[in-house]
Amino acid sequence: MNSVTRVCPSCGAMNRIPPKFVSKAGKCGTCKAVLPANAEPIDADPALFDEIVRESPVPVLVDFWAAWCGPCRMAAPEVKALAGDMAGKAVVLKVDTEAHPQLAARYGVQGIPNFVVLNKGNVVRQTSGAVPRSEMRKWLEAAV
Repeated sequence: MNSVTRVCPSCGAMNRIPPKFVSKAGKCGTCKAVLPANAEPIDADPALFDEIVRESPVPVLVDFWAAWCGPCRMAAPEVKALAGDMAGKAVVLKVDTEAHPQLAARYGVQGIPNFVVLNKGNVVRQTSGAVPRSEMRKWLEAAV
């Protein structure tokens, strides 16, 4: 089973979060302080990607990107801010198309950045090209 690591804001302890709980707040295993819902984009490999998409109770936005892509780098701050805005209401994944071309191929990604919104594993929307955070937010809100 895969997990996402979240740092406790109170004590700094590393906490492993099962994929089905990444959109929820929890408690630190060490100090029992509240761990807020994930507010950062999650770098996903194929196994983690599949588990989160399959088990997420909230919509998932996937940002297919590559380090060499200028528009991807321009979109990155918007994607990061969106993850913070939608913490607890959506999960934001980042998939490096150079490292995981099979995931990009699965979704027919031919140009990047490419954004896919999934709900309960089903594609709700797919768009290529950089877009403002407000537009991505509308996609996620409509996917509920």
